[in-house]
Amino acid sequence: MRSLISSIHEDDDAADFLAWPGDFDPDRGDHVEEVHLASGATLQGFAGDGAGGTYFFCGDGGEERPVLYADSEGGAALVAIGLTELLQLLLVAPWWRDCQAFTAQESAALAAEYLEDMPDLAAQRDRAAAALSLDLPTEAVVLARLREVATKAGKDYVLIFTPENHPYKPLITA
Repeated sequence: MRSLISSIHEDDDAADFLAWPGDFDPDRGDHVEEVHLASGATLQGFAGDGAGGTYFFCGDGGEERPVLYADSEGGAALVAIGLTELLQLLLVAPWWRDCQAFTAQESAALAAEYLEDMPDLAAQRDRAAAALSLDLPTEAVVLARLREVATKAGKDYVLIFTPENHPYKPLITA
């Protein structure tokens, strides 16, 4: 079975959409500072965003591992259980970082802003999903899942700024 990271590298539609509007670069997994998980579990940076944020796999295993996102401002959240779930989030709601209330109205307003700049967003998203052989849930489902993962399972994934042994602040709260 081919890895999703390899699939992204092999398909321009997927790579282009994930680069923007997904703001996901699988070639940049270095974080801006030294960090570790409070649990002591393995932390592996595998992608980044344009603002200095990093996506990390947590624990041992492959692409099915939990995914933690840390921004460059000292905030972090568990955002998905596995790369498939993360990519669904990035494809369906690339504006997820700005969804603080997780309401349909908030997400619709953010989507409208993206559509102003990218009127063919849905078609590009669908081509990227097809290239990655991903089924796409609804926007409401991916945002509800994000909130659930961040506020429930995420409690076990506390990112620590190693030099000061200080935890990152939660990006998503209940």
